[in-house]
Amino acid sequence: MTKASHSKPKKIRCAIYTRKSHEEGLDQEFNSLDSQRDAAENYIASQSAEGWVALPTRYDDGGFSGGNLERPAMKRLLADIEAGEVDCVVVYKVDRLSRSLLDFARIMGTLDEQNVSFVSVTQHFNTTHSMGRLTLNILLSFAQFEREIIGERIRDKIAGQRRRGKWAGGVPVLGYDVDRSERSPKLVINDDEAVRVRRIFAMYLEMGSILPVVQECERRGWLNKAWVTRGGKSKGGRPFDKSAIHAMLTNPLYAGRIRHKDQTFKGEHAAIVDKVVFEETQRLLKSNSRGRGNAVSNKHDALLRGLLFCPKCRLAMVHNIARRKTKLYRYYTCQTAIKRGYKKCPFPSLPAGEMENAVVEHIRRIGSDTELRREVLTQSQTQAAGELEDLGGQDRLLTKQLSQYHAELEQLSAKSDASSKATDRLALLHEQIASAERSLATVRADAEALQDREFKEHDINAAFGDFDNVWKALTVNEKSQVLKLLIERIEFDVDDSSIAITLHPSGIKSLSAAHEPEKQEATA
Repeated sequence: MTKASHSKPKKIRCAIYTRKSHEEGLDQEFNSLDSQRDAAENYIASQSAEGWVALPTRYDDGGFSGGNLERPAMKRLLADIEAGEVDCVVVYKVDRLSRSLLDFARIMGTLDEQNVSFVSVTQHFNTTHSMGRLTLNILLSFAQFEREIIGERIRDKIAGQRRRGKWAGGVPVLGYDVDRSERSPKLVINDDEAVRVRRIFAMYLEMGSILPVVQECERRGWLNKAWVTRGGKSKGGRPFDKSAIHAMLTNPLYAGRIRHKDQTFKGEHAAIVDKVVFEETQRLLKSNSRGRGNAVSNKHDALLRGLLFCPKCRLAMVHNIARRKTKLYRYYTCQTAIKRGYKKCPFPSLPAGEMENAVVEHIRRIGSDTELRREVLTQSQTQAAGELEDLGGQDRLLTKQLSQYHAELEQLSAKSDASSKATDRLALLHEQIASAERSLATVRADAEALQDREFKEHDINAAFGDFDNVWKALTVNEKSQVLKLLIERIEFDVDDSSIAITLHPSGIKSLSAAHEPEKQEATA
């Protein structure tokens, strides 16, 4: 006769996780974390017949939000789970583990991989049963829905404020300060900064290009808006670049309007720039954009306008004329010398005709010299590789910034805080995300265009092979457009009377492509 064997149930190691969003009250002898752990230990004790045992290790996150996984105890818990030291995770309520549906899904994925179950004490379910898993998904879906509703309300509030012309928060811009003395923050003109803003708009209309404006701001030591966050961190105060100047010139705030998506509304704040000046600036920006707008009239045959730069001031040289009785003389002169006199820039004016002929002759020599074409190819490919590397660095930086912005946005949304401070920060984050996404799209489009315009020796030969005959058949405006297509920058060295020409890789590729149909017709 044999005795019946009674095997003991398998031991289930239970890790108790506790969390509290704020540190308030944690210094008490029996705080919220202790209360959560006590309830979990009692529940585990009630399941002792099933082999449940509470692990002595404490996984307590005091003062950490549930909107993300950047919590020390959570990281330790996940590490122990992956190490196979935990069979079940027990919490007081589901939201103690996470308030983010995405993060919770990641945690549950880790638990499933390690065959670890999950139990909520007060909501009476666990994932060892199918009904518990269904209930869990329903609860999380409603929690996510609630957070999205809160986000929509905040976005609707911001949209409503902007339609009424109110400033709804964001990064302060040069020319305005934020007055927070009233319930709703307002923009007020900073008189000293407003003078610079008006001058930047005037410089762009005078120079006709953003780069010379950037260089002039750098020469004057002008910086963009410097401000201090509510947390006491200093922001801004950096030198202008092309992107910052373009953002300023296209910002309707300066014309007294508030932008919301694709619309603008009359703002409560005063305008810094006259409406006529702002509209003229937009027309010039549009005409200067690639592939848009009409060519500017070239009355005096200035072929090198916008291409020839002063090596002293690094500014584009201006085409001007002088009359002696019935004869017309054309020159390229440094902007600094024109506006501030030759004492500020001693670089001499250059005779326009001679400079233009020298540049055209240089292009013609490329077409007839095989070695020179190969040298141009090598230099252009090196330049393109450097630009692509820079764009890659910008892409990585913007991607990292977007990740940080989204993480903070998710954290703020999870708090369900509708205070003025939280609303301002959320509005700022939405603007920062939109701005970073626009910049990232531009960077990636530039990188894609740079890769598309990569050219080889065939393109050099096609672009310059029949240059002489093509050049003779062009009008003055067409010649100017061809030079702008081929050349990025020209500098003249007065010491040895040499010309340094930087070619545009994209222009060579375009000119090569334009010649392909002509060659196909000729061989047909």
